[in-house]
Amino acid sequence: MSTEGPSLSSIEPPPRRPKVIKTNQQQVFLYVVLTLLLSLATVWGGRTWLHNSETLTFAVGAANSDEALFAAKLATLLKTNGSRFRIKVVNNPDNAKALAQFDRKQADLAVLRTDAKVPLKARALAILEHDLVLLLGPGNKKIKSLAELKKKKVAVLADNDSSLAFVRSILDIPDGPDAAKMIQMAPQGATLDKLFAPASGFGAVIAIVHASKAVRDKAYEQVARRSGFTLNAIDETKALARKFPGISDETLTAGTLSASPEIPDDDLETIGLEWLLVAQSKMSATTAGDLARIVYENKPALGLDNGFATRIEPASVEKDAFVMAHQGAADYINDDTKSFMDKYSDMMYLGAAALSVIGSIFAAIYAKITRIAPEKAGELSTAVLDIGERIEHAHSLDQLECLQDELEGILRGAVIGLRDGTISTDGLDTFKLGYEFVRDEVAMRRDYLKRHCSEAETIPAPAALPPPEDSNVVVVKTAQSA
Repeated sequence: MSTEGPSLSSIEPPPRRPKVIKTNQQQVFLYVVLTLLLSLATVWGGRTWLHNSETLTFAVGAANSDEALFAAKLATLLKTNGSRFRIKVVNNPDNAKALAQFDRKQADLAVLRTDAKVPLKARALAILEHDLVLLLGPGNKKIKSLAELKKKKVAVLADNDSSLAFVRSILDIPDGPDAAKMIQMAPQGATLDKLFAPASGFGAVIAIVHASKAVRDKAYEQVARRSGFTLNAIDETKALARKFPGISDETLTAGTLSASPEIPDDDLETIGLEWLLVAQSKMSATTAGDLARIVYENKPALGLDNGFATRIEPASVEKDAFVMAHQGAADYINDDTKSFMDKYSDMMYLGAAALSVIGSIFAAIYAKITRIAPEKAGELSTAVLDIGERIEHAHSLDQLECLQDELEGILRGAVIGLRDGTISTDGLDTFKLGYEFVRDEVAMRRDYLKRHCSEAETIPAPAALPPPEDSNVVVVKTAQSA
């Protein structure tokens, strides 16, 4: 039997799956990188959300009014300090119109004096200023009570017309022609000298001034030295405070208006009003608290040149306050501000649960995109059995060794794949059974080829017949008859 057969090149190798380039280590690294990128994006988004600018509308009166100038300073301060708050100042003809806009919930902030009609949803953030009610008489004439003023012509020295209505209310003088004659607004630019002149006819002056302005106004001292005036106490402060809840008790210390001569010469009781920075009750406690903190911590920068808002005070947190403090401001004033964990613990728990679900989804996506699915060990059985089918076509030991090497290569790749995770154990028993079967087939074929080759070498070739010897050949000639 001839030992020649198909050449090695005629035995085509079985189709193989492309070699997996990405190992588990590469996949883990890629997963970590993508997770870090997701975390950074989440942190950036959270920071953006927390520090996202919040625009607050501030309703004020005329552009040159104290509240408008204060609002402008606050807006500049917030912008300069890089705060997340932005102030949009909206001017109105007067402060009453500004409070009406605030009452319609068209503004987040406003400034009100406590003699004004307080919007229902207004909550105090800070006390910006105190207005003092000064009862002044000409020369040495004392005014013992407010009732005496009903018999006198009184001038109201103030910055706005709302003070005229306030004086009429505390004197209990109804509106009418008589009231207009008795209680008049002092002319613009009028001084105490002119108001107390006999030609003016005024028997008293009620000045309503900012406390911060009164202590630095030298006009009172100059008038006291020239013609003199008398600063009278208002003894009905408690009764007026009960009748008008917006009124506050004020005490003027000796020498407040004039150091020489000393006016008053002793502590003096009077009444006053407060200017409040108010916010809508619906404003979040965090926003109100942060805004109150900014106002309290930057008092020197918010004061006006005329003295307004130079002594900002915390809002009253008492339950019977004329205007209740906003909860956020009250928490800050009472040092009861919640920590970050207190504020956002519930949100963080919900966020953690949500991130857990989202993380699982992203993990599945990462695994789907970045991880190459491992080959099942059972799928290698096809290549093994294909080698088994080609064993019978191996007619030489060289061809058989080629198949043996191919079989060992499949086994080696399976072992490495199982170690690296690129091959799963699914169908591993089938692979083992197929490998053992083909391995035995190779061994049997090798034995057959070896035995066949041995037999071919031991059987001698048949000997050639020797040529006939001449001595043994007899030639018979047959005569043929003619």
